[in-house]
Amino acid sequence: MLEPEMIAFVERTKGLYPRDRSVSTFAEQRAVYEQYAAALTPPLPDGVTTHDAPFTSPDGHTFGVRLYAPAERARSMGTVLYFHGGGFVVGSLDSHGLITARIAADTGLCVVTVDYRLAPEHAAPAAHDDCLAVTRAALDGRLPFGPLPRSLQLAGDSAGGTLAASVAMRLRDEGKAGVHGVALVYPMLGIEPQWPARDSEADAPMLTLADVRRYGALYWSSRARDHAWTVPLEASRYDGLPPTLAIGVEHDPLRDDARVFAERIRAAGGQASAPVGIGLVHGSWRALATSPGVQWMHREVCRFLVEHAAG
Repeated sequence: MLEPEMIAFVERTKGLYPRDRSVSTFAEQRAVYEQYAAALTPPLPDGVTTHDAPFTSPDGHTFGVRLYAPAERARSMGTVLYFHGGGFVVGSLDSHGLITARIAADTGLCVVTVDYRLAPEHAAPAAHDDCLAVTRAALDGRLPFGPLPRSLQLAGDSAGGTLAASVAMRLRDEGKAGVHGVALVYPMLGIEPQWPARDSEADAPMLTLADVRRYGALYWSSRARDHAWTVPLEASRYDGLPPTLAIGVEHDPLRDDARVFAERIRAAGGQASAPVGIGLVHGSWRALATSPGVQWMHREVCRFLVEHAAG
């Protein structure tokens, strides 16, 4: 059953989105998504400031990164790289500002967001390559914001959860240490969502099984297994990963991706938890101002990030 506040959130979302968004161009879809996000994004919390800069990856791609600096930046204990959701197709530095600004304000950590390349113009592994390049730069102290706390964690929602988990696993495979925690919120971690939510929540509000498949096809096409490192639940091993928080939400075909990922990490001897946001839907973090369930979820993420900030 949906939380009452979620019912209001879903209805508001329906009112902000045109009915025919699925048949619009990708540019139009992105513009509508940005308008929707802006309508739900309050001013920056007191003391939080932003700093934008270009970042050029080793393979020559230039894209934007943004720092959300907390009020006491000089005393911050760590840095979080946050990868936004949007099915690899929509989203930007602005679209998830509500979330990233509040993480910075509520944890005192520095938060860096990444304007990675989007599909279908840039298919897999473009977004993963961009996020991996930024993470390597962060670990080496090469982000364009001056000195940042070197204790690094990764976080992301939805497709951004795919990116955060994949980057952590790739760095593990390369033997590169330095990521102290991974926080995922309603993450998409496989080519197909995991059972039973794949079936029981196929027609969930905000994200359906058909939506998941459409976004996956736009990013991976039929070549997902050509880039196996970009699909966390296709991995051959789950040992050696940082502590992981993977939150699923009840009414979401992706709900059990988080559970299965955490189970595999624990079975390999690692530390992982996968609490479920009861009564919540995919994309509900935007209801932070009104929903008790989302407020619980946000506190869990912030608690985890603070707990693991010092490594």
